[in-house]
Amino acid sequence: MNYTHEIEHMCPVAKGPHHGPAPIPEEGRWVKAYEIKDISGLSHGVGWCAPQQGACKLTLNVKEGIIQEALVETVGCSGMTHSAAMSAEILPGKTLLEMLNTDLVCDAINVAAREIFQQFAYGRTQSAFSEDGLPIGAGMEDLGKGLRSQVGTMYSTLAKGVRYLEMTEGYVTRMALDDGGQVIGYEFVQLGVMMEDIRKGVDAAKALAKNTRNYGRFDEAAKYIDPREE
Repeated sequence: MNYTHEIEHMCPVAKGPHHGPAPIPEEGRWVKAYEIKDISGLSHGVGWCAPQQGACKLTLNVKEGIIQEALVETVGCSGMTHSAAMSAEILPGKTLLEMLNTDLVCDAINVAAREIFQQFAYGRTQSAFSEDGLPIGAGMEDLGKGLRSQVGTMYSTLAKGVRYLEMTEGYVTRMALDDGGQVIGYEFVQLGVMMEDIRKGVDAAKALAKNTRNYGRFDEAAKYIDPREE
C-alpha cells in the first residue's frame, strides 16, 4: 500500500465502533451483505438504449450471488432480440458482479442489468419477504400460457383514431365499434396457446377457432373492423 508524504506524517486517530452495513431483506431474512455471495432474490429491471428505440425487461433469480435463472424480454428493436438470445445463454452461472462487467451487446440489456443490480444491492427484490425465496423457474410465470411475453401494441392517428394490434390476451383480429364509431370491444387470438395446439397435432383452422376470444361488448357492435387493414 502506498501513501502520500502528507498521510505518512499524520498521527493516527482511533476509529469508533464498526457497525457494518444496514441489513436488507432477502428471501424472508434480514441480511448484512458484505460480499456478492451474500445476495439472493428474484427481481426485474428495465433498460433502454441511447436512442431509446427499444427496451428490455430483465428478470433474474439469484442464489448466493450467482444467477440461476434469466428471462430476457425485449421490444422495439429487431437486433435486440439476437442480443437477448446471447444474454440468456451466458447470464446463468455468472455472479452479479460478473454480469455488470459483461458486455451484453445491447445497451438496453446492459442498462436493465444495471437497474436490477441496484434492486438486489438495496434489498428491493420481488422475493424480499418470501421465505426461502422463489424456486428456479419462477421467472417463467411472467409469461403466462403459451410462454409469450405480455405485450401491448397500439397505434393511433388524429385523422383515423386508434388501432388495437396486440393485447396481453393475444393478437387482435377485429375491433368492435358502436354506432358512434367508438371502441367497445375486440376479438383476439391467443397465439401462444394456439401454436402449442398446432405443435401437438391439432389442425391449424381448428386451433385458430378454439383460441379465438373476445372482450368487452363485442357482440353488441354496430361495426367490426380489421385494425391492420381498415
